[in-house]
Amino acid sequence: MKVPLLDLKPQLAALRPQIIEAVTRVVDSTGYILGPEVTGLEQKIAQYCGTEHGVGLSSGTDALLAALMSLEIGPGDLVLTTPYTFFATMGTILRVGAQPLFVDIEPASFNIDPEQVAEALAADRKNGGKIKAIIPVHLYGQCADMRRITALAAEYGVPVIEDAAQAIGAECPYEENGAVTWHRAGSMGLCGCFSFFPSKNLGGIGDGGMLTTSDRHFAEVVLSNRNHGAEPKYYHSRVGGNFRLDPIQAAVLAVKLDHLDNWHAARRRNADRYRQLFRDTGLVGGQVTLPQAVYADLPGADSHNHHIYNQFVILVSERDKLRQYLQEHSVGCEIYYPLCLHQQECLRPEHYKQQSFPVAQQAAANSLALPIFPELVDEQLVYVVETIKRFYRAG
Repeated sequence: MKVPLLDLKPQLAALRPQIIEAVTRVVDSTGYILGPEVTGLEQKIAQYCGTEHGVGLSSGTDALLAALMSLEIGPGDLVLTTPYTFFATMGTILRVGAQPLFVDIEPASFNIDPEQVAEALAADRKNGGKIKAIIPVHLYGQCADMRRITALAAEYGVPVIEDAAQAIGAECPYEENGAVTWHRAGSMGLCGCFSFFPSKNLGGIGDGGMLTTSDRHFAEVVLSNRNHGAEPKYYHSRVGGNFRLDPIQAAVLAVKLDHLDNWHAARRRNADRYRQLFRDTGLVGGQVTLPQAVYADLPGADSHNHHIYNQFVILVSERDKLRQYLQEHSVGCEIYYPLCLHQQECLRPEHYKQQSFPVAQQAAANSLALPIFPELVDEQLVYVVETIKRFYRAG
């Protein structure tokens, strides 16, 4: 049996007529830059995320970059973030001339540890207040502890940029006075940044991104920055970039958005089935640690997207040998991410290399992502787990 890490063909087959119609509509319009397709998607994404505004951008990376530029963050500034995420989170900080300030992650969620965020903000205040933004990453489809993080941000007067590239539709609980309210990724900080890379839960047929916010002025600045800072055309009040979302991508994404929550639900079902299968192997608690849905037991969680499983990441012993074994037996898998950001060769100065974030580094050394896409069938899930069981039993 073959089980790919991701297979987009079943999704395409189901939606192909609508997608072809949408692309054809854009081609026939001859309006190939911005226009009604982009505006329409911006409105739909903003409504879906629970914000007032959406700004279509050329990628998730450019959404982060535009957010930092629009806050005028630059040389001498620090941005507080996690060392365990995709490179773009750090890369955009470096591109504006600022420096990342890392704190470790929580072992249960792989997300930034809010208690260490609190410590970093307190220490920074004593040192003159160089932290100009916090970028929590909602990794693998589960929100960071935004209730705690946004409270700290308000206390210290620091804006929050949510890196929600892997988490569109994921919801975070705010518990107050015994009641739980759920807020979608991208609606809790100053802004949220999304990626529509094809492998995401909501993926385009190329690159694309979105920034959501309920701050009208901030949205206007981002709109200006995505188009070279032009206000109006040919009059440039700031130096922006060419960060526009392609209308073909917008048209395709608008088709897919209507199916997104059903895909989320299928991913959660697959995750639940994995857990059941793994428990039956006797490996859990020994060779295999399953991902934790940290909000799953809260009241009402079953009716909310408490985890959308952009990835299903397990921690395992003998990770590299297991990965090779799975690949030899036609099971797709991937390492997200084999090296923490503070260990990347491009990062200067050298003192970053001397820093230690043990939880993040353990995740980098032992994590392995298994297939989780919505169209997996039960026989494939069984095969994945049985193949892992055979690897450890043979050892």
